[in-house]
Order: sequence, then structure tokens, then C-alpha cells
Amino acid sequence: MARLTGERPMQGVTPDSLLALHGAGYRAVLERLGPGRVLDIGCGQGFESVGFGGEGRRVFGVDYSAAALQEASSRWSPEELLVAQMDAGALGMADQSVDWVCSSHLIEHFVDPAPHVSEVARVLRSDGTAFFITPNAPADFENPFHVHPFEPDHLRDVLGRHFGDVTILGIDAVARVKDDFRSRRERAARLLALDVFHLRHRIPRSWYVGAYTRILPVAYGLIARSDTGGLTGITADDFFVTEDIDTTTLVLFALARHAMSR
Repeated sequence: MARLTGERPMQGVTPDSLLALHGAGYRAVLERLGPGRVLDIGCGQGFESVGFGGEGRRVFGVDYSAAALQEASSRWSPEELLVAQMDAGALGMADQSVDWVCSSHLIEHFVDPAPHVSEVARVLRSDGTAFFITPNAPADFENPFHVHPFEPDHLRDVLGRHFGDVTILGIDAVARVKDDFRSRRERAARLLALDVFHLRHRIPRSWYVGAYTRILPVAYGLIARSDTGGLTGITADDFFVTEDIDTTTLVLFALARHAMSR
């Protein structure tokens, strides 16, 4: 079983609202898919990726984690989801080999996102569409894994260097769910306030990441126990795609078309 790293949502551990937010992003992609080859980059264990199948689509999933891919291949047949271990910044795939690409909650992990975006543009057919889902920086939690946060204009600029047509939308939630996110951010801020000397930003980043990876499951258990396991009733149906983006919008949802050749 792949372990929680702080960036792989897991049932019963990750708060319901985060699981539902990820699910809502994949649903937004699915609603815009037609037939053809679909590539999900950062597919993890494949729970969301496999839902892209059907209606004339063939689904491919790639991830850097061998453990996650082993879990995926044990659950899904190659006809349902064909997986392979790859670097998202250097995909081992032919030029213009897929019709659709999903990059969900991945682009913010790159110090330099350009190679990842360039690779997405390279493997995408000229008439294909790529979907990039990433937290809206002003509404995000502090997270050492998020090394390149995005606001709408910045995301449009980065994608626009590799695609001729970029549309930036948002994924937001109904009021009670946004209150849930706000409440957890406030609880997290109170915990971070205990670090009065900001040592987490002074120690080597690898130490901070290591500590975060180990502490997060414990923190979820202490401050978010009632927020997990379906106890909140929050589902993907509580989220929606919107053109109205402000600093409280939870996630950015970009559609990128007309890939430019390198």
C-alpha cells in the first residue's frame, strides 16, 4: 500500500473536503472529454484516472511512484488503465500521441514548471486539450510540497508560452464547504503560530519536507478526525466550475489548446 506523503489523498486519512475537491476536479475534466487517448499525469493509485474510461477512450496513467503504480496495476486491468513509471518533466511518449491530458495538482510541485508544461504540449495532438488543476495561491494551505504557487494571471502566462489558447476557470464550493476549508486553515495557522521563530523556514527544506510528511497524518488525526471518513457529508457535488475567480476561489482549472511545437 502506498503511504501518505502529504500529497496523495487517502480515504479515511485525508479530510473529506480535500478528497471531494480532487474528485470534483477530475469530474470537471471528464465532463469535457471526447473519444481518444487520455493521459493522466500523476495518476497515483488510479482511483480517479480509471473513471476517464468508456465512450471510445483509452486511458493511460503515469506517475513517479513505483509503489502507487503497483497498487494501480493490481486493481485495474490494462484495458481499464494502462500505467507506467515516468518523470512528468520528461515523458517517455511519442510526440502528439494523446488527445487529452490531465495534470491535476501537480504543476505547483515544480520549482520550474516549464519542462512539465512543455512535455504536455509535446505529447498532445494539435487538436487536443490539456487540463491543468492547481490550488489558487491565495486560498491554499501552507505546504512545503507546493514550491510554485499560482494565481490566475501567472498560470495563464506559464501555459501561454506553450499553448496558443488558454482558458482559466476556477473550481469553488458551496458556502458550508468553503467554511470547512476556512476553519481548517485557521486551525492549521494556530498550529504554525507555535513556531514563533519560523524555524521551519530556516532549516534545510528537506528537513521541513521530511517532518511535514511524518507529522501530517498525526495532525489530521488530532485536528481533523471528525473531518474524515465521510463523516462530514462533503462530496464532489458540493463543488462547481466558475468563471468568477477571486482570492477565495479554491482551485484554478485551466484548459490549454493549440499546443505549440518545440
